[in-house]
Amino acid sequence: MDFTERQFEIIEAAGKILTASGVGGLTIKKLAKEMDFSEAAIYRHFKNKETILISMLQYLAHNMDERFKKIDSTLSNEAQVKAIFKTQIDFFNQNTDFVVVVFSDGLLEESDKINQQIYSIMQIKMKHLLPVIRNGQQMGAFTKNITPEEMTHIIMGTFRLQMYKWRVSNFELDMNHVGNNLIESLLTILKTN
Repeated sequence: MDFTERQFEIIEAAGKILTASGVGGLTIKKLAKEMDFSEAAIYRHFKNKETILISMLQYLAHNMDERFKKIDSTLSNEAQVKAIFKTQIDFFNQNTDFVVVVFSDGLLEESDKINQQIYSIMQIKMKHLLPVIRNGQQMGAFTKNITPEEMTHIIMGTFRLQMYKWRVSNFELDMNHVGNNLIESLLTILKTN
């Protein structure tokens, strides 16, 4: 995923506007003002608002995939699930402006291309989490009363809800503490014993 330094600055500024004003508040005019650019300067880097949002989502998808690939596959299945949660929490703690991009209901209404990119992010999570869950079930660590796909959806949905709560609390929750408690609770439900 190659962005120029200027494109990444635009993406970051767009994230700040999204956090402050939501999807409806992100306009090229506001973005140019935030960056002290002309609107034409923004258009030299991105075709329109949609391409900025898609670029943000592509960056997140690529970043997530790379972080998940670095998780040690020799760890226990339980430790791998924790590591997936931890890397997500760490990333969003350091990049709160990106939380709105992934966890904004209004974004889903923007375009089919944006929806496809959001779906791509979900597929990356599934690609990494589902094999861990399947292996955990085969090894007897996780219950077999729930299919691996359903278990993966439960984990992803729980994480999404927690991130949404964090966003609407204006990022005042201690996500490290809350996230650790959440994954421990999920693992208690999912483990065989």
